[in-house]
Parts: sequence; C-alpha cells; structure tokens
Amino acid sequence: SDINRAYRELHRLGIAHSVETWCDGELVGGLYGVHIGSAFFGESMFMLVSNSSKVAFHYLIEILRANEFNLLDTQFMNDNVQRYGAIEIKRAEYERRLSRALLRASEFKLPVK
Repeated sequence: SDINRAYRELHRLGIAHSVETWCDGELVGGLYGVHIGSAFFGESMFMLVSNSSKVAFHYLIEILRANEFNLLDTQFMNDNVQRYGAIEIKRAEYERRLSRALLRASEFKLPVK
C-alpha cells in the first residue's frame, strides 16, 4: 500500500519509529509515529493482547523523556495518555509549542540504564 511504502521510506530516513510489545516471540501490541525536531507525532496504536499498547506507550514516554522531546502529539485524548499528564491545548498554544519543538533536534533512542 502507499502508506506502507511511505512509512518504510520515513523509517529509512530515521523519521518514523515504532515501539513494539512482544510476548513469547510474537508481536502483540505497539505504536508508531513520526519524529521531527523534538516533536513526536503518534500515528496509530494496536493491541492483540490486553494492555500491550499501554506498555508500548509507557516506553514511548521513557524514550521521549530521556531524549528531551518537547512535544508529543497524541491526536486523541484518552485515559491512558491523561495518566501520563497529557492535556488538551488550544490551537494557538499548540502552534507555539510546535514551533519551539521544531527548532531543536532530538534523537529517538532507548534510554541508557
């Protein structure tokens, strides 16, 4: 599909990322999105096992915090993102935060423990 090809190319360019949840060698949940500057734009989540996408979201937050991202755009508000401190903001505030996030580059890499 066109979207599949586009995301493979974005991943090759280091812009699209996935956080995956595996159990017994099987992919059971995860999420993916695009990162530009210090902003991450969550595109989609899925789960085949209960709560597996929540685990992936938890690790996404860990990655973003460790790499000092300024903005996480989740697209939709739900209990899970609110649990991590998500807030709805007005368009003008979003644009201000986005402009700031695009000025500084962050890497998308696992935190060093």
